[in-house]
Amino acid sequence: MTHAVAAPTLKMGIPISNAKLGMWLFLGTEIMFFTAFIGTYIVMRMGSLGWPTDPHVTHINIAFGGINTFVLIVSSYFVVVSHDCLLNHQYAKAWKFMLYTLLLGCLFLGIKSLEYAGKFEHDILPGHIPENNLQAMDKVVRQFGGLMDRHLAKAFPKKEKREDQKAELDTQIETLSKKADATASEKKQLSQYQAIAKLNSEYISLKEHVRGNLSLTVPYDKFDDIRKEEHASSKYAPVTLDEVNHKVEELRKGVVGTHEQSIDEGDHKAKEPNNDSELIKSLASGLRSAQPILYGNLFASNYFLMTGFHAIHVIIGLFMFLLILMKGSRLSVDDAILVENIGLYWHFVDLVWIFLFPLLYII
Repeated sequence: MTHAVAAPTLKMGIPISNAKLGMWLFLGTEIMFFTAFIGTYIVMRMGSLGWPTDPHVTHINIAFGGINTFVLIVSSYFVVVSHDCLLNHQYAKAWKFMLYTLLLGCLFLGIKSLEYAGKFEHDILPGHIPENNLQAMDKVVRQFGGLMDRHLAKAFPKKEKREDQKAELDTQIETLSKKADATASEKKQLSQYQAIAKLNSEYISLKEHVRGNLSLTVPYDKFDDIRKEEHASSKYAPVTLDEVNHKVEELRKGVVGTHEQSIDEGDHKAKEPNNDSELIKSLASGLRSAQPILYGNLFASNYFLMTGFHAIHVIIGLFMFLLILMKGSRLSVDDAILVENIGLYWHFVDLVWIFLFPLLYII
């Protein structure tokens, strides 16, 4: 009587758990994901002559990037120590080192938020960066216009249109100026309105100079006559970015009416008597000068894309650490595989940053 030979038991070729194999497969897809980002950045970086590399221009903080690199490397070490402690049944110590890893991850995000704050402060954002002098001057004018809109809307919230707000401003100035028995409050309000009116006049003058491509040394009140002249564009010097930025800095100091000069006499106009310099200084504090950054928008797009996705991965890792920490005294050797897989994910996050740091901060 013949007996059927039992089929041999099939075993996995790689002696690892299904959970660990799944994590490695997941990390493989993540590697391809970030490789696409890094490869695109390298192609753009190598193919764009004049790519911004000066940290004073891009407001990249190399020190912050270096500290964050150290923070992630130490956190990767701590998660390994935590896993080792679990295998040795040192659960309290494992929990403690997991907490250290979580805190270092939070420190990384805190430092990264400081870097992002610097980018927002200097408006180093995709689509916001002027790449030539004309765009830089237009940006100053747009920024100035937005500032005036906010001041007028705050002063006259019941008026929706800018023209109505400006008309109301003129009316209030005229009414309060003629009031002989004005109270201290009314005098203060008059000074505020006059400062807004002066700043608005500076905005209109700057906007017309930039639009007409005429130097700020050309008086704005001569524009109507200049437009009637033949070949006026070649007769007068064009406006420059240095002039525009210098004007912005003067307004931030509370100084008005110092640029224009008489065409006929060629002398600089005297500074406009101004007793409200502190008010103008306060009103103009939101103004910023602008400098062109060639390929600045491509740089900012790549920077926020790569560091942003990396930050999302860091946040996901912190949530996984938090799940482990929530076990508290229930943490046991049975959680070793879970901690190991989380550790693998965290090592990947660390490795991605080790690539991003030299690419974005150093090279």
